[in-house]
Amino acid sequence: MQELDLSPNDFELCLKCNLCTTVCPMMAANPHYPGPKQAGPDGERYRLKDAAFYDLTLKYCLNCKRCEVACPSDVRVGDIIQNARIRFGRQHNPIRDFMLANTDLVGSLASPLAPVVNSALGFKPVRLALDSLMGVDRRRVFPSYSKERFSSWFRKNALPRQARFARKIAYFHGCYVEYNFPQLGKDLVRILNEAGYGVELLPEEKCCGVALLSNGFSRQARRQAESNISAFRKALSGGAEAILTTGSTCTLTLREEYSNILGMDVSDVASCIHLATEWLYGKLESGEISLKFKSLGKPLRVAYHSACHMVKLGWSIFSIEMLRRIPGLQLTPLQPQCCGIAGTFGFKKENYDYSQKIGLSLFDEIRELNPDLVATDCETCKWQIEMSTQYSVLNPVSLLSAAL
Repeated sequence: MQELDLSPNDFELCLKCNLCTTVCPMMAANPHYPGPKQAGPDGERYRLKDAAFYDLTLKYCLNCKRCEVACPSDVRVGDIIQNARIRFGRQHNPIRDFMLANTDLVGSLASPLAPVVNSALGFKPVRLALDSLMGVDRRRVFPSYSKERFSSWFRKNALPRQARFARKIAYFHGCYVEYNFPQLGKDLVRILNEAGYGVELLPEEKCCGVALLSNGFSRQARRQAESNISAFRKALSGGAEAILTTGSTCTLTLREEYSNILGMDVSDVASCIHLATEWLYGKLESGEISLKFKSLGKPLRVAYHSACHMVKLGWSIFSIEMLRRIPGLQLTPLQPQCCGIAGTFGFKKENYDYSQKIGLSLFDEIRELNPDLVATDCETCKWQIEMSTQYSVLNPVSLLSAAL
């Protein structure tokens, strides 16, 4: 693979305190993974001398960023590992990895045939075939596809009324909202319109590229990043006050991974990219907007899961505080821990057992609490929790919309 021209990371600041190893979810589940300190700063010193020192077990890194949150010296441990994987790693199953990574391609093919595709993916012989031929674990439950794409719904139903608003927001909805769960996008449009903002979509929008990066397709990720950055600049220069997202991983990728992993300059747009709940909280607290929330009916017991990338961003508090604005909602923040799916990682046959073992304590906590539903800002966490606990999971934005 082509080596990326990246600025050197600050691995020499590593104190060898091993705090990163104490919070690594993979180390507790997999004895073959050397841990973030050895895989990151320690290993980088050797890899800079000779690429032969690259350790293939780095493929087990979840890129959860918990090592970076724990590091007292602010060493970007996870980024060091991800950059090493891009430079030296190789794909275990190229066809499977290509299909898992290309969410726009797969989504655009599956969406028109959504009822058939959804039925087929739930059919045991199909799942056995995916397991044996492609290495996608037969026990993994796939997310459903929507027959109507979010962008199609927006153009037909929401676009005509957006011109009445003097202020506007650009919405990076991502592949999950586009192909799997358009309702989340509809919910955000409703909230923003109620707050006095019109919504525009980004015509050149591509998947944020996180799945491409984690599966080794860095050059394609760069092309998609260039398209997205260009779209952000056009939207902001055209009067959009901010770019909002509804997914924590998309947000982290756009704000940080484009720079830290792909070495791209996003300094002019990164600070304008916000998770919807974080942006709404700031606007409500400053008095710039006003939203009145009502009770959702009977007292609703909600457990909030802080996704790993929400922890890295430091933004879980904003979703929590926004949910607390709903009258009668009984909110319990769960212990911040990894669910184990790590995007496409948990779909792969060789990773499935590690994925479920990592998430076990979270699943047990949810079952013990027995809430009416779980809230989280990460779509893949939603898939993992729903599959592993049978509890329904919603994005906080959908709960806020229902309470308007």
